[in-house]
Amino acid sequence: MRRGLASSLALVLVANTLVAQPVDTTKVSTKPLFVKGDAFVAAAFLIGTIASAPVDKYFSEKLRRDTSRLNRLTDRSADFFRWMGTPGPYVIGPSLYAIGRVAGNKEMADLGLHGTEALVVGTAFVTLGKGLAGRARPFKDPDNPRNFKLNRGWKHEEYRSFPSGHSLGGFAAAAAVTAETARLWPKTRWVIGPAMYGGASLIAVSRMYHNKHWASDVIMGAGIGTFAGLKVVRYHHSHPNNKIDKWLLSANITPGGKLVSWMIMPGK
Repeated sequence: MRRGLASSLALVLVANTLVAQPVDTTKVSTKPLFVKGDAFVAAAFLIGTIASAPVDKYFSEKLRRDTSRLNRLTDRSADFFRWMGTPGPYVIGPSLYAIGRVAGNKEMADLGLHGTEALVVGTAFVTLGKGLAGRARPFKDPDNPRNFKLNRGWKHEEYRSFPSGHSLGGFAAAAAVTAETARLWPKTRWVIGPAMYGGASLIAVSRMYHNKHWASDVIMGAGIGTFAGLKVVRYHHSHPNNKIDKWLLSANITPGGKLVSWMIMPGK
């Protein structure tokens, strides 16, 4: 069972790295937003979610048994990766954007803006899924991973297990960073891609370690985050005249004494 889940996660990582292709930004794209490679990524996440469902209880029980034997370093590491899932990306993304705008670093501002946008888009889908699915978290009903009830998640936090929001955050950031860097430095995607998605996978594992999510929760959250990151970056860089980039990446920032005046001016 462990080999099956590990194989699913490996398939997901390889699929994500493969589709992080450079995007032509010299003109408005005539290609559709969704391409053939997306079907491979979607299939990888769907297979991963289905394959992990039968072992949800197994991994939850194993982590509960092993927790008492783990040391303080492991606890701190899990806490760190939990933070990197949420609120980490929601702090890092806007910070990169702000620093990039003030420093005049267009690439940094671009990455911060589009990464944050991917988080917002992904969060909308995850929030909808949590509310509708109404799945009990492992700590609420540890013996029944199939405890779903339509619309129950809107009112009760302990029934918002599916899908994982922290996994969304980690994978949306990983997808956006990998896609952006593949556009700027195509040869780096084989280094940056595995590193970013590997870190995102540890975020997902930390949620299982903290008994907040089942394995299938984190894989589905990872899928939503990946698609959000890839599609946001692809759209913006294949449609360079879109209104969001005009307003937020073409703004004029003029130093004025001790203050910085920020004049939002649409790009031409």
